[in-house]
Amino acid sequence: MRTFIFIFVWVQVGIFFVNKSLADWPQFRGPVGNGHIGKLNHPVKWSMNQNLAWSQPIPGGGWSSPIIAGKRVFVTTAVDSKNTKPLGHSGGVRNMRGKKPTEPFEFKLFCLSIEDGSVHWEKSLAQEQPKYAIHPSNTYATESPVTDGEHVYCYFAAIGKVASVDLEGQLVWAANVGAFRSGNGFGTGSSLTLREDKLYLQCDNDRNSFVVALDTATGKEIWKRKRSSRTSWSSPFIWKNNKRTDLVICGSGTVTGYDPSTGETNWRLTNVRSAFTASPASNEQQIFLGNSGPMSQGPLLAIGSEIEGESSLDISKLPKGVIWAIQRGGPGMASPVVSGDHLYVCSRGFLSCHNTKTGERVYKSRLPSSKSIAASMWADNKHVFLIDESGKAFVIQLGSEFKILAENQLDDLFWSTPAVSNGVLLLRGANNLYCIREKIVE
Repeated sequence: MRTFIFIFVWVQVGIFFVNKSLADWPQFRGPVGNGHIGKLNHPVKWSMNQNLAWSQPIPGGGWSSPIIAGKRVFVTTAVDSKNTKPLGHSGGVRNMRGKKPTEPFEFKLFCLSIEDGSVHWEKSLAQEQPKYAIHPSNTYATESPVTDGEHVYCYFAAIGKVASVDLEGQLVWAANVGAFRSGNGFGTGSSLTLREDKLYLQCDNDRNSFVVALDTATGKEIWKRKRSSRTSWSSPFIWKNNKRTDLVICGSGTVTGYDPSTGETNWRLTNVRSAFTASPASNEQQIFLGNSGPMSQGPLLAIGSEIEGESSLDISKLPKGVIWAIQRGGPGMASPVVSGDHLYVCSRGFLSCHNTKTGERVYKSRLPSSKSIAASMWADNKHVFLIDESGKAFVIQLGSEFKILAENQLDDLFWSTPAVSNGVLLLRGANNLYCIREKIVE
């Protein structure tokens, strides 16, 4: 999506209301959804033989991120009779087309112990045959769940199902928001976001796009806004700046800031090239976002709180509120991350570092022997972490010099974004969930 409970001290009031004694990594990319973890307390080095506390097989397929509440880990999956697993891009699957499912999938939520990986309980939330095919590299459980420390909220876009489950596995409510065809048949992947008593869901598709806020207590619709955007895979992002709080939605060529309470549009920026796969990153002053298509790299932008109304992106003459823009600097599938004065962006096997204030590129360096990178980056105050689909993880020194401090390896396929809490790093592979934790020598 610790002791890491202390990290909540810096979470700005109003961004994320949770039971802080329980929810340590409550959603995709962490407490504020930007992948920054503050002070590092998980190991810098790991392998199948080093600092691997446990691994637990997860049936079926799912690229959703694990989330953490106290001593519990929650992860979703979709299981068919063949125990179908996703494939990676490195094996030539990139240009393959998916096949329409011929049988029902069981959509499940697992609760595991963070101590040893044992399964506390599993809950079946639906058994249904999805209507549409997905790319072999995707899954029917790619949307990450979210928790407020008392309930876990799950979304399976392939069947249009949203559900609330308490921490003991009891279903509280379920809602149907509809399932729709995605662009190029790739499938879905936009995760849930939570603020106060509202659950936000972005459903950009090729038929009937919308963003909706649901009541966390009942699942009832609070507000819903139709969108002109077509398929996009970015997740909703709560951005609290020095002027207001925006629900930022990145769509196909358009970025919109909604009032999270009412759904009214605060601002809208058009002409932002193509669909988004990566989600934004932010600091207290700016939000950073960008996109790239299969054959070309799109723009990278920094937006400030001064943005308002509707405007069109013009690189040669930036509209009000767009602090800086780079024509071909956007991320690939992996979401960017900010630490200090540096923004890190990964695309096509290269890591770029930019000055957050000016956009100036500090460096662009190739990650040696790296495979396709889909999992979003995470960073502390000294390191930037990336993991490619082959399980190779790079630990990069923070700052203006590109320096690889460590290369770690696990033997699995990795697209899921990690979770971090209380000295623990959780990495979800296609086959297992892995717990990295410092081993104490007695």
